[in-house]
Order: sequence, then structure tokens, then C-alpha cells
Amino acid sequence: MTATATASPALARATRPGASAAFRAAARSEWTKMRTVRSTMWTLLVAVGLTIGFGALVGVTQMNSWDSLDPAERARFDPTSFSLSGLFLAQIAVGVLGVLLITSEYATGQIRATLAATPQRTTVLAAKALTFVVVVLGVALVASFSAFFVGQAIFSGRGLGASLSDPGVLRAVIGGALYLAAVGLLGLGLGTIFRRTAGAVSAFVGVLVIVPLVAGFFPASWNDVVGKYLPARAGMSVFNVVPDPTSLSPWAGFAALVAYALLSLTVGGILLARRDA
Repeated sequence: MTATATASPALARATRPGASAAFRAAARSEWTKMRTVRSTMWTLLVAVGLTIGFGALVGVTQMNSWDSLDPAERARFDPTSFSLSGLFLAQIAVGVLGVLLITSEYATGQIRATLAATPQRTTVLAAKALTFVVVVLGVALVASFSAFFVGQAIFSGRGLGASLSDPGVLRAVIGGALYLAAVGLLGLGLGTIFRRTAGAVSAFVGVLVIVPLVAGFFPASWNDVVGKYLPARAGMSVFNVVPDPTSLSPWAGFAALVAYALLSLTVGGILLARRDA
């Protein structure tokens, strides 16, 4: 009896998968969930459609109003940023998808099976985050480049189109895809914190859309100093080519957005480890 009792913990430790094996298994599981849920495909298609369609609409609007622009506005004209304007709407779809990646499991009770299969809860969250980033980044790159080429086809009618070889343009187009991936991670983090879809989506929309709108009513001096550090405004600087003196530099702004996303995931990971499923 003593020998058996002593050997059992040792045997359990020997047969327990290592951290890397557990992570790979969790990542495979998350990939299976993402690709077999129909809403994932539709949400990503909506994000692509919004990125291309709204960007094209903005491009047409800008061309129709070109003759009425004053010289200062023409000097600040950024054909790359205008063609990527659809990212502002697409971020909502991607953020909601990030939220649903975990809140849907709480809603159905599947989270218990997920955590039973992988007791290391932070490993589960890390696997979700990695799988989500890979999928969203791939789709976002297609959307961002497509929106850019559609937009430049519109702007070229007046000789205003940009080329990927122009300074800052390739960075901006790739940055648009990186922006969507970071925003999606912010949604995943908020979903992990709130655990309920309605609350997490409300918090996500509040942080990215409502707070900047409210900030716009504050004095310009305050808004120029503080507003540029808000998640959406900071992150969007990565797909601007024409410098904005009131915003952070492209990579500094993107780093600020990533910091928000990592903060939400860190808080979410701590709560996930401490709370009951």
C-alpha cells in the first residue's frame, strides 16, 4: 500500500504533459473552435467588407470634395489613411469577435470543459490570444492591402494615388492590419475580465469609441496632451502617412495600444486564475 501510494504521485508527475505540450494542445483546441464556429467566418467577412467598402466610400467622398478644399487641407491630404478609413468600423467587428472568443464559452458552460482539459488557466488564455492573433492578422492583411489598392484606384483619377514604395505607405498598410489584431486582443482581454458578452462589448465600445467622443468636449489643450494616449487615437497613428503633430508617432502610438491590450489580458488572466468557472 505504501509503495503504491508513494508511486502514484510520481507516476502522475511523469505522465503530466509539459508546459509546451499543454500549450500546443490548447492552441490546437482553440484553432478547432475558431474554424468550426460559423460566426467566426461571418464576423471576419464583415470586417473585410467594412474595411474595403467604407474606405472606398470615403475615397469617393474625398474626390468629390477635392475642388472645395483649401491649400492647407490639400497639403494634409493622406490617400493611404483615407483608403484605410474602414478600419474604424472593422475594429468593432474584430473586437466583438475577441470578446465572443471567451464569453461564448461562459454562456454555454463550455468553459468548464476547456479548463478541465487544460487546468493551467493562463495557458488557455495564451492559446486563445495566439490563435486569435494569427487568424485575425492574416485576414486583416488581406483586408488592409485590398482597401489600399481600391482606394488608390479611386484617387488615381486625379493623380493623387500613393504607391507602396512611397515613404511610410507600406508601414501604414501593414500597420492597419496590426491595429485590428491589437484591438481584437483588447476585446479578448475585456471579455475575460467581464465574462459576459453584453458587459464586455459595452466596455469595448466605450473605451474605443465613447471615451474619445467625450474627450472631444474637453479643452483643446487637455485633449492634445491626454487624448493622444487614448487607445483608438494612439493606435490609429500607425496607419497615417502624413504626420499629425497632435498625435503620437506611428510606432509609439501602436505600442500604446498594445500596452492597453496586454494590460487587459493580464488583468483577465489574473481573474481567470482566481475565479470559479
